[in-house]
Amino acid sequence: MNFGISTLSLIPVRKEPSEKSEMVTQILFGEHYEILEYMVGWCHVRLAYDDYEGWVDQKMITPISQRTYSKLINSPTAISTDIFTIIPVNSEQNLMIVSGSTLPVWRPYKKEFKVEKEIYHMPGNYTYGPVKDKRDLVIRQALKYFNAPYLWGGRSPFGIDCSGFTQTIFKTAGIYLPRNASKQVLEGTALSFVEEAEPGDLAFFDNEEGEIVHTGIIWKRNKIIHASGKVRIDNVDQFGIFNVDLKRYTHKMRVMKKTIM
Repeated sequence: MNFGISTLSLIPVRKEPSEKSEMVTQILFGEHYEILEYMVGWCHVRLAYDDYEGWVDQKMITPISQRTYSKLINSPTAISTDIFTIIPVNSEQNLMIVSGSTLPVWRPYKKEFKVEKEIYHMPGNYTYGPVKDKRDLVIRQALKYFNAPYLWGGRSPFGIDCSGFTQTIFKTAGIYLPRNASKQVLEGTALSFVEEAEPGDLAFFDNEEGEIVHTGIIWKRNKIIHASGKVRIDNVDQFGIFNVDLKRYTHKMRVMKKTIM
């Protein structure tokens, strides 16, 4: 067993092989991964989508063959866009998936996807193939997460961090972003002025040491959607994010990037 796929709604990925270790990210349903190392009760994995690594409880592993893993890389996939979708498994069981989940080996005419020998019908909304109006989709998806609680390492509407938010939203639009804000800032083209930003552009913020520590999605003029305490909308300008509740700046602007062409 050297490869796996998530057949659960969410799988926590931890920094160290311990339930007490911090969660660094989550594997969403349908995302596949390579197993790099085994330890008693734990597997060190690398996600195929973004090359992120961490430790997963072995009880949550669904093994797949190398042949299936290779097929998943080269097969068409759809991405779920509803906040959550209930998928019937059989007469007694359902499966819940969250927005941004991968629907592997997608069959568009039947609205079905396949995991190994299991075939599932998708009753909810999804994206498949090229997205026409990516900016509009990014904003519509981002607003669905409004008031979702902040969770370090989270990638779901039940708990999400700032870069998990941007990565998952952009995934639904067919746009790849790395997992962490410090890597996301390397994508796209820098904007010279805040006024140049369009809905769906990304803004990045740094700390006193110059490290990128936060990111968010530009909504309307001088408005940003971001995960800070919860997914919220605040004011943004050349100085940074002005929290409308605290009535003060909470994040210092570093750069704005155009990542949707």
